[in-house]
Amino acid sequence: MRNLLIPAFILAASAAHAQTPARAPAHEDGPGPNMVIEVAGADGTAKGTITLDLLADKAPNHVARLVELAKSGAYDGVVFHRVIADFMAQTGDVEHGKQDGQTTAMAGTGGSDLPDLEAEFNDVSFQAGTVGMARAQDPNSANSQFFIDLAPATFLDGQYTVVGQLIDGWDVLNDIKKGDAAANGAVEQPDYMARVTIVE
Repeated sequence: MRNLLIPAFILAASAAHAQTPARAPAHEDGPGPNMVIEVAGADGTAKGTITLDLLADKAPNHVARLVELAKSGAYDGVVFHRVIADFMAQTGDVEHGKQDGQTTAMAGTGGSDLPDLEAEFNDVSFQAGTVGMARAQDPNSANSQFFIDLAPATFLDGQYTVVGQLIDGWDVLNDIKKGDAAANGAVEQPDYMARVTIVE
């Protein structure tokens, strides 16, 4: 299972103190590559585009994985299965998370048919708009799932591999359908990544 494993007491404390920034976090576009995510609602209605600057200098193997999956079309149609207000939006389960008329009840428990990655922890702090790789309890278990922070989450620093930063689409990110807090953010009729492309 590749859901974020964060103790409930830490989640409760972070939610109590976190506040979603009123405006977009300031992140300049770096050398890239950029991941461009077209977001759609459960009914297929376009909701807008999110652009992520991937940090190949900080996590080269993880960024290469994201690029490979995006270029192959594996991320197209994958739902945002876990979204917690004032914390993060998680997606990327290409095995169980496709929004293709099938149930997504198992979304968040799968990965891809590629091998898991060794951790590439780095010095980038988890702030609003930071992109991290989801993993299981084993630090070397990241595969295809990733999350985008909706608010600062520095308690994740050094525990999850940072792979990118949001550079455009803050309003779209914040508008992604939230999940039930009592169900650890699981989303019914979730929004999804209609199309994911890479801009070098």
